[in-house]
Amino acid sequence: MFFGPFPDELCPGARNAVEVCLNVQPGERVALIADEASRDVAASIEHALADRGADTRPLLIEAVTPRPMVVAPIGILQSLEEADAGILCVQPQEGELGARMAIVAVVERRRIRYAHMVGVTPQIMREGMRADYRQVDRLSELLCERMPDASLLTVRTAGGTDFRATFDRSLAWVKTSGLINPRYWSNLPAGEVFTTPASVDGTFVCDGTAGDYFNAKYGSLERTPLSLEIRHGRLVDARCEREDLRRDFWDYCHTDPNSDRVGELAFGTNLGLRDMIGILLQDEKVPGVHIAFGDPYGNQTHADWKSKTHVDVLTRGCDVWIDEEQVIANGQYLLERFALSPA
Repeated sequence: MFFGPFPDELCPGARNAVEVCLNVQPGERVALIADEASRDVAASIEHALADRGADTRPLLIEAVTPRPMVVAPIGILQSLEEADAGILCVQPQEGELGARMAIVAVVERRRIRYAHMVGVTPQIMREGMRADYRQVDRLSELLCERMPDASLLTVRTAGGTDFRATFDRSLAWVKTSGLINPRYWSNLPAGEVFTTPASVDGTFVCDGTAGDYFNAKYGSLERTPLSLEIRHGRLVDARCEREDLRRDFWDYCHTDPNSDRVGELAFGTNLGLRDMIGILLQDEKVPGVHIAFGDPYGNQTHADWKSKTHVDVLTRGCDVWIDEEQVIANGQYLLERFALSPA
């Protein structure tokens, strides 16, 4: 095995990724791209791919480029050009978003099945990657069917989040439920339904985690929440006890003319999760609603604008109403409203 040994406890999550999420078939060429910090996870996935009979093409990022990976290396892009499926296991570093976007651009152009595992850890493999992704897919599909007819989404939390969102019916609701197909790549662990909202107005208190390099630099924001004021879908104010965090976030959201714009509103739909662990990759799948400023993933939502940046912000313990009906209470889905039973 190229990536070496790994703990046996990672095997169930790795098998779920390979057999259920990516549905890898014997003989398929799979580009498995990882960094040194994710070696254990990559090794477990490599083993699962071998058991499946895949033609695995492993690649270690540090062997082909220094970190941070400012530009996507030709070797990585070429491996995806030749693959039937791809997997990226990496710990994000500041300044690498552009390289990751270039990797995703190849995936979207070629329409290969692709798992984006940015920030994956052994803990995530033991938790979020063990979810029943078929049930996650059922809930995600029901939300995709319901939300195009919704006029208003209201989100509140005990921590101070209180905002309303409206929607543009010409823009798509996209599910990344873990069952990956050539049309839509997915983060893993999965469990998300998202769109680009028409407008967002109110207060969003990020007391969970924030995306891009903020997660690695600042960790959980439970003790030093970032309070964000949003008007007509734009960030207009940011407050935080940590001035360095507030300044970094404000500057990031003013990188280009659309960096302060809400490009994504998403439901977390991974019913196997209950609490945030301080790692965005998993935390954004916890039941609730979160938003992101910057690029709207227009190739998926059909939004007609772009940004060089994209940063998620998460809030804890959501109460959520679709129009007048409450569908999430204190961070848990009211499954009877969807005619679903607990797993």
